[in-house]
Amino acid sequence: MRVHPEVAEALRRGGPVVALESTLISHGLPAPQNVDVARQIEAAVRDVGAVPATIAVLDGEPHLGLDDAALHRIADPDTTVKASVRDLAVVAALRRTAATTVAATAHLASRAGIVVFATGGLGGVHRGARESWDESADLAALARLPSLVVCSGVKSILDVGATLERLETLNVAVIGYRTDRFPGFYLADSGYPVDWRLDTPAQVAEALRARRELGTDAFGMVLANPVPADHELDRAQHDRVLAGRTGRARGRPGSAANTSRRSCWSTSTGRPAAHRWTRMSPWSSTTPASPPPWPWRRRPDRR
Repeated sequence: MRVHPEVAEALRRGGPVVALESTLISHGLPAPQNVDVARQIEAAVRDVGAVPATIAVLDGEPHLGLDDAALHRIADPDTTVKASVRDLAVVAALRRTAATTVAATAHLASRAGIVVFATGGLGGVHRGARESWDESADLAALARLPSLVVCSGVKSILDVGATLERLETLNVAVIGYRTDRFPGFYLADSGYPVDWRLDTPAQVAEALRARRELGTDAFGMVLANPVPADHELDRAQHDRVLAGRTGRARGRPGSAANTSRRSCWSTSTGRPAAHRWTRMSPWSSTTPASPPPWPWRRRPDRR
């Protein structure tokens, strides 16, 4: 893996590093908005005193942290494929360029010792999975990686209840950040409660420390941070678009359906799914000069 010098230095000194996925850049938004949003996301991480590590594969080599040239390469969907964990070896063998999904990003970040990973919405169990068996690889990845995924819930197209049941079965803790309700990505409340609530970065850090001491850090954690009220989509519009658009992607393979559905949301609502990425940092109340106490890296003896 090639680690950007800024990321490598932060990891060397034990500084705060936040992993970011790249699929949204390549397949989630049109140009030039995709590059602009990617820069805004990285800026949001820097604003709270951390170093962003956007992850992608360039010419078969995983990169942790992208310079401007690499970011523009990833932003071209005609030359960039979408890669989950299962695809990484083939992508490397063929020297392809790929954007990484949540699962692949978490996997590569974990190998570099990066624990905290921010994304817009987590994948999960799709509606109709009883017949299709369509379940995101994100869930399997979280069941075996020590990542703390900060997100605005799961994507609106999913079966939220079934996804939460699967996370429970897989021993992945789901925590609400300053909320007792599980977020619905575009909505602050998906209609489901969370089992646990934490209200400060220090509490989250303490949970991670306790996880390490108790030996449960082989499993991931989800920190669900709802979209702010002034950025929430009108619920009636949300439900109307969801009902009309979900069916259009039915019958496509999972990854293709996801890309189609994201495009439908942007077209139908005029609000791209990425607009909440820069609004979900749980450290927004801290200052860049005083980042929260955080066990950003896992112990080197943990594989």
